[in-house]
Amino acid sequence: MSRAMQCQSCLPWGSWAQLARSLAGSRGVSVCAAAVPGPAGRCFLRKSLHTSRGCVRYQGDSQESSAQPGSSRHGQSQLRDFSGAIKKHQKSLSAWFSHQPNEERQFGPSFSLDAVHVDPVIRESSLEEILKPSPDLTVQNQLQQPCRKVISLHNLFDVDACGRQVKNVVLYGTVGTGKSTLIKKMVVDWCHGRLPRFELVIPFSCEDLSHSHAHVSLRRLVTKKYQHLRDVVPVLEASNLKVLFILNGLERLNLDFRLAGTELCCDPNEPVPPSAIVVNLLRKYLLPEASIIVTTRPSAVRRIPGKYVGRYAEICGFSDTNLQKLYFQMRLSQPGCSGEESQDRSSAEQENLVEMLSRNLERHNQITAACFLPSYCWLVCTTLHFLYFTRTVPPSQTLTGIYTSFLRLNFSGEVVDSTDPTHISMMKYVAKTVGKLAYEGVMSRKTCFSEEDLRQCFEVEMKTESELNLLEVFRSDVFRFFLSPCVQPGKEHTFVFTIPAMQEYLAALYVVLGEKKTLAQRVGKELSEVLGKVSEDVAVVVNIVSKVLPLRFLPVLFNLLKIFPRYFSRVSGKDRDAIAHTMAQELFKEEDYYNDDVLDQINSSILGVEGPMRHPDEAPDDEVFELFPIFMGGILSRRNRAILEQLGCSIKNLAAFEIAKAMKKTVIRKGRRGLPPSELMDYLFFLHEFQNERFTAEAVRSLRAVNLSSVKMTPLKCSVLASVMSTTGHEVEELNLTSCNLDSSSLRTLFPVLLRCKALHLQLNSLGSDACKEIRDLLLHDKCVVSNLRLANNPVGEQGARYLAEALAKNRSLTQLSLLHTGLGDPGAEAIAQHLAENQHLQELNLGYNSLTDTAALRVVEVAKRHETLDKVHLYFNDISEDGKRALDSLRMDRDGVRALVFLTAGTDVSDYWSYILSVVQRNLPFWDRERVRQHLALLLQDLESSRSQTANPWRKAKFLRVESEVKKMLGKLQDGSL
Repeated sequence: MSRAMQCQSCLPWGSWAQLARSLAGSRGVSVCAAAVPGPAGRCFLRKSLHTSRGCVRYQGDSQESSAQPGSSRHGQSQLRDFSGAIKKHQKSLSAWFSHQPNEERQFGPSFSLDAVHVDPVIRESSLEEILKPSPDLTVQNQLQQPCRKVISLHNLFDVDACGRQVKNVVLYGTVGTGKSTLIKKMVVDWCHGRLPRFELVIPFSCEDLSHSHAHVSLRRLVTKKYQHLRDVVPVLEASNLKVLFILNGLERLNLDFRLAGTELCCDPNEPVPPSAIVVNLLRKYLLPEASIIVTTRPSAVRRIPGKYVGRYAEICGFSDTNLQKLYFQMRLSQPGCSGEESQDRSSAEQENLVEMLSRNLERHNQITAACFLPSYCWLVCTTLHFLYFTRTVPPSQTLTGIYTSFLRLNFSGEVVDSTDPTHISMMKYVAKTVGKLAYEGVMSRKTCFSEEDLRQCFEVEMKTESELNLLEVFRSDVFRFFLSPCVQPGKEHTFVFTIPAMQEYLAALYVVLGEKKTLAQRVGKELSEVLGKVSEDVAVVVNIVSKVLPLRFLPVLFNLLKIFPRYFSRVSGKDRDAIAHTMAQELFKEEDYYNDDVLDQINSSILGVEGPMRHPDEAPDDEVFELFPIFMGGILSRRNRAILEQLGCSIKNLAAFEIAKAMKKTVIRKGRRGLPPSELMDYLFFLHEFQNERFTAEAVRSLRAVNLSSVKMTPLKCSVLASVMSTTGHEVEELNLTSCNLDSSSLRTLFPVLLRCKALHLQLNSLGSDACKEIRDLLLHDKCVVSNLRLANNPVGEQGARYLAEALAKNRSLTQLSLLHTGLGDPGAEAIAQHLAENQHLQELNLGYNSLTDTAALRVVEVAKRHETLDKVHLYFNDISEDGKRALDSLRMDRDGVRALVFLTAGTDVSDYWSYILSVVQRNLPFWDRERVRQHLALLLQDLESSRSQTANPWRKAKFLRVESEVKKMLGKLQDGSL
């Protein structure tokens, strides 16, 4: 047997590749092509072709016909007769092939093939190149060098180098290179008149043909699939219509070109197996004038003998980075991609996104190697749409759902090798092999894998011929989809997962499927199933026999056999406990507490990190695998389990229930502890991905305080927070959203959550008047429980103050309001004062650092004096004169009912709030104008010195000196830049 085939673009394997070649000699017909006819068969075939098709002569890969003189005119006449039927056929095909899968509509706006399509590079190849791949043709080389012998899709049927007309084309490529999409585009082009070479196109799915075992004629097969052609098919042979048959996914069919295996058939009306129709079409014994294009994976190319192929063409994907950029430009710039936001803002955001992605591609980072496959370009765009343009998150939109659907798009219905009797699904095989490699990498915090790692993962358990055959097919067709050479300097001979998050997804799938078992557990499971079946069958027989014969000990014996399966079921329950423990342990790893949240990590992996490049000799950061437990939770959701069931990866409802039950106590207990903001965001995202409402409600109910300060709250994160918190209606003691890049749309998304928060921290969020309008609606809501609202360091302005003043007039829950450094000015303060009299519950109001003059400050204080509950007004760092200070200093709590905090002094004594005022200054100094702060501190120091000189009390003088030293120390640090 000849050496096993590998495609031109496969990766260099070194010693592992040598092992594969050494196994080729023992390969059977299952993976290599079906045996071609022998000499006698070839003579008989030629004789038959010449005698029964006198006008047709077969020469290797070309056809020549001596048509009769009137045949052309006769064909044109028939074409006019059938034009109506063909137009209906085109309309039907266009509607079907333009239909986008659910994933397109689910994870972003649906795009037609005409709107967004970039043809991948197609390279003309040959059987010799397929059998002898170049060892230097790696992913890096393909990305850095232009592809040779490039040919367009519409030129595949041009004459070959010898001038012979090509009739049969084999278009091959590894998984993810875009074979099916290219064929869909070809059909749509023909339907719209952009493929004039052919007058009729008849596409077939080899997957459909493989499921049909009944004999059927070609005529019946075509009319069954395409009813509009029922009048055209009977005259296909007699007419001169230029027909193209498309056979997509040839690897699904077991073809046998031996005469002993598949008999000759030239009659379109003769019922034969579907595989026989395909074989005779390719032999050119059936409809010899028809053109045929076949798509297949590299491992199945040799199933068609070379003499029946006029041209081999390999789909090389987006081997040019310019094609990648074009795809992203077209995809991410589509109208409606960013949802319902304003057109100017969304357009600018889209352009910025495309620019950042383009710069990252130009750096030739790992993402460039990943986007070599068009499938991963789709995944990148879908992930970016999820991260940037998701305004609400219905249950169907989860990150785990994106990756699960991505795998369904590429592996739905796929088996590793259709000729293998086990028919193991591709995804199941990937979970057992690549999933094991991914899991071991996660556990050892490793992303780069050597050839030895691959050998240990894939070959250590290979014991049979069938397993070795499956491995060879996998390496040829699928390996590059998941693993690619590392492009990092110094690691060129190692492999990494094509998309980093895919490693964590497959590791999670490996664990959840229960593939992480010891040898004893695997043997126990198999023995349990065998004994369970045997004991049930034998018990029935023994019960019957025991009624006739006194064999009382036999039922006892077989009842003992039943004990083992029951015992093993308890042991398997402990395995689920172990899965739950692994999930909880990985979710709350303390060494990952202060990393960016996982959504920011994904964003950085796609768009890169702006700034100087890392030096090759610089020690890399520790690898982070915080998505691993989140994917574990996401895979357990009902929807993802249903999709994985279609891919051959079954996770039972009982198993998911028991894992969730075992995980509940540990996760909720650890989640109740004070988590850092980024880790808390990861925890909330985990709950969203888990999609278990009862579990989430119990977990959220234990969160009395939610601190997400400094987490960049994108629309997606706001939606996740709102979705998770909506599972329960409990009141939240404190929600800290300080410095979270919030805007008015964020507040609208979070509105139901904000209503239930007693203390609400919204400092440092650039919230302007539009946001204040949302806050006004929040405070006026009859279910609002907000009692402490902090809006410091936001550009509220005069108009924003008017909205807040309207809310103050009728709100019944608010007791503390901080408007420190919000740019109110005198008009804003006047608006607050005007409506403050109508409020009956406010106790503390902070208007510090708002450029208030004496008039506005005294106006606020006069209203505060008449307020029933307001007893404290903060007015420090405002433009208050000495006269204004004296007027405010004269206020007495026992007499006027209000205390104004203006300076560090209170008459001839130090203010009780001096340390509080200085702490506010120190805490907000990074966000304030340093020169203005320096001037105010100088005024405070001058006021302290003046007050100290007016008192003779040594104790008070000592207090003044202490406060003065603190102010001088702060001024010194401010001047030398250390503060």
